[in-house]
Amino acid sequence: MSYNHFTTNERKCLQDLLSQGCSFRKIADYLGRSPSSISREVRRNRSKQPRNGISDNHFNYHFWRATALSVMRRRATTHYSLKPHTKEWDYIIWGLSHYWSPEEIVNRWRKENAESRHFGVSTIYRYIKKKKFPNISRKTHLRRRGKKIQPRAVNFNTIKPDRIIPEWPQVIKDRIRIGDWEGDTVQGSPGCGVIITQVDRKSKYLIAKICRTKLAEDVKQAIIEMMQGVPVESMSLDNGSEFSKFREIEKALDTTIYFAEPHKPWQRGTNENTNGIMRFFFPKGCDLLKVTQEELDYVVSLINNRPRKCLSWKTPAEIFSSYSVALA
Repeated sequence: MSYNHFTTNERKCLQDLLSQGCSFRKIADYLGRSPSSISREVRRNRSKQPRNGISDNHFNYHFWRATALSVMRRRATTHYSLKPHTKEWDYIIWGLSHYWSPEEIVNRWRKENAESRHFGVSTIYRYIKKKKFPNISRKTHLRRRGKKIQPRAVNFNTIKPDRIIPEWPQVIKDRIRIGDWEGDTVQGSPGCGVIITQVDRKSKYLIAKICRTKLAEDVKQAIIEMMQGVPVESMSLDNGSEFSKFREIEKALDTTIYFAEPHKPWQRGTNENTNGIMRFFFPKGCDLLKVTQEELDYVVSLINNRPRKCLSWKTPAEIFSSYSVALA
């Protein structure tokens, strides 16, 4: 039987059965546990002082007291301790400095150091909260910055697409190949430029480019330029008017473009998630006209070189580059 803690309902049932004079073995059969577990639970959590001179179990065991004692023991458990200037400590600092999430740090560490001592995600969050890592905080290095996620407003469909995402062929749905891209724009302050993003569905590899306006002609030209030299089997876009010249993009890149249905941004979930990471570096309201392409390329490099759970803790750059090597 796998190990799990007694629940409050189990303890209440245990108290009732003890008061009826049932044996530990009979109680164990009823609760689906071993007799030794019942014996240990009663022994650890019953009152050591008998009432009225009677020391029977059913007079000394109470489910509420047992639950409280269990919680106290769990809180008193010693947490994993990280020591400064150790290999683990330096690795965590390096990962946070590159804006990796605690989960990415932990699993990449385990992947690269299978024989070394392991630490958990909660340990990193605890140390960040207690400000034990120098010059690192939730507001400056964690994606959500400790804020609650606010629902996004969804725009109406402003263009008439030739194809929609539910019409994807199976090869796109199954993420079999490199070259099926999901695209959108990341906007700062109104009228202050946008970032055009394209994310490969299989490798999660990101390509991004600064566009000084959100005009359809400028966005079209920027997409054509940024996608030169990479395979473009298909492209799936949002319904914004900036993509209204999609037929010209299809012709220039010799590809097929699909559009998400209105009010369904999750149909392009890979791009939506990556844009959320991008928002850490370029929050809403920032002036993107002051951002150079070199600065954007540095952020893109950080994102492409952080391990991802969906890639078995490999990085998008590793997956995408392995495809390039295979072609060579």
